[in-house]
Amino acid sequence: MKQTWRWFGPADLASIDDVVQAGAEGIVTALHHVPNGTEWTPEEISKRQELIRHRKDGAPSGIAWDVIESLPVSEDIKKQKGDWRAHTETYKTSLRNVAAAGLEVVCYNFMPVLDWTRTDLRYQLAHGGTCMRFDINDFAAFDIHILERPGAAEDFSEAVVDEAGRRFAALDDDAKKQLARNVTMGLPGSTESMTLDDVRTHLSAYGDISPDRLRNHFIDFLSEVVPVAEEVGVRLCCHPDDPPFALLGLPRIMSTADDYRQVLDAVDSPANGMTLCSGSLGARPDNDLPAIMDAFGPKVHFLHLRNVKRDTDALAGSFHEDEHLAGDTDMVALIAAILREERRRAAEGRADAQIPMRPDHGQDIVDDLGRRAQPGYPTIGRLKGLAELRGVIAALEHAQFGLN
Repeated sequence: MKQTWRWFGPADLASIDDVVQAGAEGIVTALHHVPNGTEWTPEEISKRQELIRHRKDGAPSGIAWDVIESLPVSEDIKKQKGDWRAHTETYKTSLRNVAAAGLEVVCYNFMPVLDWTRTDLRYQLAHGGTCMRFDINDFAAFDIHILERPGAAEDFSEAVVDEAGRRFAALDDDAKKQLARNVTMGLPGSTESMTLDDVRTHLSAYGDISPDRLRNHFIDFLSEVVPVAEEVGVRLCCHPDDPPFALLGLPRIMSTADDYRQVLDAVDSPANGMTLCSGSLGARPDNDLPAIMDAFGPKVHFLHLRNVKRDTDALAGSFHEDEHLAGDTDMVALIAAILREERRRAAEGRADAQIPMRPDHGQDIVDDLGRRAQPGYPTIGRLKGLAELRGVIAALEHAQFGLN
């Protein structure tokens, strides 16, 4: 695996110098300042590449931009409304531009309205650190009592509805605003966030879109952009829904192995693949991560390695971001499956035998607690995660004791 590091650009509290010291071999980033549906120009792509190539003192960093995360798909494309055709053409242009700059891996998602969703960005852990958490009861309190979505209570169990009512009643005005901010925060690193009225407007526009219809919209989009990606040598990889179950009455169509199978089979191309995120998929108890890696290995173009701990075995339930080798996913078994796939690719002579991965998310520990970095992306917490993952990889690849 090629060990990469997510960097949010010049405003990131972790500098390129920090990334080099972490031992990362490449950068995962995006042009977060470019509005969705707008072309990524060669000039803006080049500026970002130049920033990555140099340390603070101007010396070469020795690392480069390896993976784009994310090149966002606009809401118009997902709904097939408004400027969706123009946005699709712009997406194709951006793919050509990034390919011309030497970038080959593009991560994106097809989640409607909200991207990753958490109810608590600083959840207190027993050891004194913090992490991100999704609590189904708090989310129901937001959905039913703050957003006031019509029919929201029907989407939750009676027990969750009752607990949500109790929790909402205990919130003061500041706590209600904080919960709303947490839920509507949007894509990490993005400058785009939503007000409650924005969310309500989008939900209204999705009112008649079923899961099957949204999947068809997705396949239509892929039918347009995948041939361009294949032509210019770009590998597209869709990130799973996070959390991997329906929220706000919206369809979510990339939550299970079967979801991926339908979409990857519908537009069958080496340019159409998966971002295997062990944390997102791992929030559902019916997702077997090593088995998913074995099944989709040839089309896994990017890896997010993180772990979550579920409160229960409910398909749609609460969870928090755990340590990378803790939680409910067997990370050792997953990494073993990844290494098997890399050896298989090498035997085939594939140029992409080494799959880029990054230590995804992390707990805020030690000095992270005072930095207030991008939620989910503390420097020390990710360093700890990367070190743990490296240890597993080194053991599994050991000539005497490992898989070789």
